Amino acid sequence: MLTWKDVISFSVNGNPEPDKRVEKTEAEWRETLSPEQFRITRKKGTEQAHTGALCSAHDAGKYNCICCDTPLFDSTIKFESGTGWPSFTQPIKENAIKYEKDSSFGMIRVEVMCNTCDAHLGHIFPDGPEPSGLRYCINSESMKLQKESITNGK
Repeated sequence: MLTWKDVISFSVNGNPEPDKRVEKTEAEWRETLSPEQFRITRKKGTEQAHTGALCSAHDAGKYNCICCDTPLFDSTIKFESGTGWPSFTQPIKENAIKYEKDSSFGMIRVEVMCNTCDAHLGHIFPDGPEPSGLRYCINSESMKLQKESITNGK
């Protein structure tokens, strides 16, 4: 289980190696993403609080990167933070997320990105629920929910 100390260590000393890398030109990203997805994931934008489609999603499944389809979070670790963005306590795998210090807007935060394609996802904070105490605050536009298929045994 990742802790705040691990997150700070990654942001200072380097991130774990991703399983694979996906790199495209800006033009290639523009071809595959909506204007809002491009603004958020490739230009480090933020959607307005309480507007994202995945804020109130409670379906079982995996939350994958909208840019490269890498699994990032599992629905079992999603929680209601009351902040207006989907929130998670842990990534699906330690090397799914990339962490970087963010000093924009006169504050110091830790930005979280897809470790496969460098898509901006949101930020992480040390005010989440136990046992990790982490809150990954993620833009809905940076993810897609791959719902678990339900089989009825037939």
